[in-house]
Amino acid sequence: MPKTIAVPGRVNLIGEHIDYHKLAVLPMAIDRKILVRWNPLNERRVRATSTSEESVCDFEWTPHLDPGAPGDWSNYVKAAAQAVSDAWSVSRGVEAEVASDLPAAAGLSSSSALLTAVTLALLEANGIRASFAELMNVLPEGEYFVGTRGGAMDHAAVLAARAGCALLVNFDPVCAEPIPIPPAWRFLVAHSLVMSRKSAGAREAYNRIRASRHVHEVARHVDGEVERVAAAVSALRSDDLPAFGEILFASHSSLRDRLGVSCPELDSIVEIARRAGAPGARLTGAGFGGCAIIVARGDAILDVTAALEHEFYARRTGFDASRRLFEVHASDGALRRLTGPS
Repeated sequence: MPKTIAVPGRVNLIGEHIDYHKLAVLPMAIDRKILVRWNPLNERRVRATSTSEESVCDFEWTPHLDPGAPGDWSNYVKAAAQAVSDAWSVSRGVEAEVASDLPAAAGLSSSSALLTAVTLALLEANGIRASFAELMNVLPEGEYFVGTRGGAMDHAAVLAARAGCALLVNFDPVCAEPIPIPPAWRFLVAHSLVMSRKSAGAREAYNRIRASRHVHEVARHVDGEVERVAAAVSALRSDDLPAFGEILFASHSSLRDRLGVSCPELDSIVEIARRAGAPGARLTGAGFGGCAIIVARGDAILDVTAALEHEFYARRTGFDASRRLFEVHASDGALRRLTGPS
């Protein structure tokens, strides 16, 4: 009987392009996930198939692995294997099948969720139960295997988030604090239909921004985003949706004008949401395409959904509402799914 590990995706509510400067961020895990069904092997080999990919990932689990072509999903499987063997003594690989209801290259952390899920499967196959701190020491480094010099926000969120809460993540040392989301607040994800592949075409631009902390416009974004994270936490705690929403709009403007990581499609989604009455919206994730996150209270989210369907998606091909425009709810991270609430 195969074993199963589920790792959620995440949306970053606020705190974009600052986690790799070890500054606090506020993501939440969502109720869409990577699901890995696996069996242990009595050899150091990893075989993985995906329900959404045509290729098969099959390799001998040697101490030093080489990545495949940029953008290949198998690189995240190899990254997990490399990270585990660098940190632990292992002897058994896995045979795994990967399934997902997370859209890929959408800024929802599907790649980090895949890396995390395979890592947890490999550890369990070798009888290792790693702590949050141990995993946070290896997962961000493991992602560098694919060439993206990101931060640790995604891994913290998909591991340690709590249902019904955003997660305030601080670094040095890593500390994750759940911040309850007011029950009437609702969140909508809207895909720009522009793919955002940090492991492929957008990687160089992403890495360049990461290295540009002291460039004037980048510094202005970073300083402003730090203030917006603190203000967003206060707005959540006081159920101040108008203030929270304006913080999202301000973040989007900074990401667009100062970092240049938005695109016309994301800008259009944010503006349509604003006109439809959404208190706040912004791109979420690294940018260069992917998704926007939109917040509204109660059934007002339905008016925003209808406006986006009519004004943005109706004129575009390839629209599948189940994967392009959907409500998300704050979900438990993988560690809480494995161990249960503490």
